[in-house]
Amino acid sequence: MMRTVIACVATGVAMVPAAAHAAGGVQFASDVFIERFQPAPGGRTARVLERADQLRPGDRVIFVVNWTGRKDAGFTVTNPMPRSIAFAGTADGAEEVSVDGGRSWGPLEALSVRTAGGQIRRAMPEDVTHLRWRIPAPQALAGTGQMTWRGVVR
Repeated sequence: MMRTVIACVATGVAMVPAAAHAAGGVQFASDVFIERFQPAPGGRTARVLERADQLRPGDRVIFVVNWTGRKDAGFTVTNPMPRSIAFAGTADGAEEVSVDGGRSWGPLEALSVRTAGGQIRRAMPEDVTHLRWRIPAPQALAGTGQMTWRGVVR
């Protein structure tokens, strides 16, 4: 299986989405959106997505990575979380996460972290350092897909 890394680099409060290219013909394009809520008619609330040019602490962001390209075998997509972003979930829950820099993987609820005081506690979303998706062969042969996840600017 091939490992591909997608990075969205955060510098200060500016977010620069980066597109990565994988060996074997798979290409990636990424976007980052700020999610805002505003009043709508009838006392409702409307969700508005805006392209992220500048980010401020507390902004809720949505990362979207689209991939294209046919592969005969499945592949893995790994994304390091920018340090300035706290993980807040994915669209489908199909991801694996790491809380130790990519050394070990699993569902968030199955992972733990060691605190500065040496105690072990259950991992929380803000502990996530990397996300990983396994793209199975049938989907890789289809030639297109998308991964979406949320974060909050620290």
